[in-house]
Amino acid sequence: MNKEKFFIKNISNSKIIGDDGAFIDGFVYSQDAFFENVHFKKEWMSYEQIGNKAMLVNISDAISMNAVPLYALITAAIPPSMSEAEILSLQKGLKKAARKYNIQIIGGDTIANTKLDLSITIISKTDRPIYRKGLKKGQLLAYTGTLGSSLRDLNALFVGKKISPNSRFYAPKLRDAFMYSAAKHMSFCMDISDGLFKELERVSEINRVGYEFLKPISKEVGCSGEEYELLFGFDEGDLSKILEVSKITKTKVTVFARAVKGSFVCDCKEWHF
Repeated sequence: MNKEKFFIKNISNSKIIGDDGAFIDGFVYSQDAFFENVHFKKEWMSYEQIGNKAMLVNISDAISMNAVPLYALITAAIPPSMSEAEILSLQKGLKKAARKYNIQIIGGDTIANTKLDLSITIISKTDRPIYRKGLKKGQLLAYTGTLGSSLRDLNALFVGKKISPNSRFYAPKLRDAFMYSAAKHMSFCMDISDGLFKELERVSEINRVGYEFLKPISKEVGCSGEEYELLFGFDEGDLSKILEVSKITKTKVTVFARAVKGSFVCDCKEWHF
């Protein structure tokens, strides 16, 4: 049972739901949770790293819809054991990411809790939203960056090993410059939060397509969640334009599949359930 799909399907009274964010009158509204013992363990990350990543993974949703983030609302569930210095460190990480993307933190809520949980709402603006729906048969699919390192580093943390302080697990690399230049050539886009194969399953279901893979994708790559790279589609005639933006923005792009008749089912372990 896919608990996420079951919950969303049975609670929403709007047709807007089902994308990385909801587009309403020129604005995109998106929200992600970042919970202790689900998305992170405190022994793995500093409080500054926790705050920074919590904000980045939320900004990622805005970028993937071709929206510029403007405002953030933050709900923080804080355990009594957190010291003033630790709270200031958490705030430093949140403000660091917000400052990088010129986001104003305009409010939210705080409650007491047995563990540290963060929920962030991002309000962003776009004149041309890019949705998950829009992929057509015959179009190409690609992703930005290099996939697989997040799962590899997570597995290392699980067995008590150290990972690089520059690990993408700590601070995802967001592709705003590429997105804002390449969006006009895209038929669909989403960020890769639950793994390439899981996102491909979602795209397959929404657009009623299958895939002809142009190169093999290993499970280490396809099942690696929390990558926050972009997965997108486009007409083959726009390939040169996509590659030109890739070169200008110094963003690696891998074209790996073509949309065809059929369907696709992910067999990776659920990332958080």
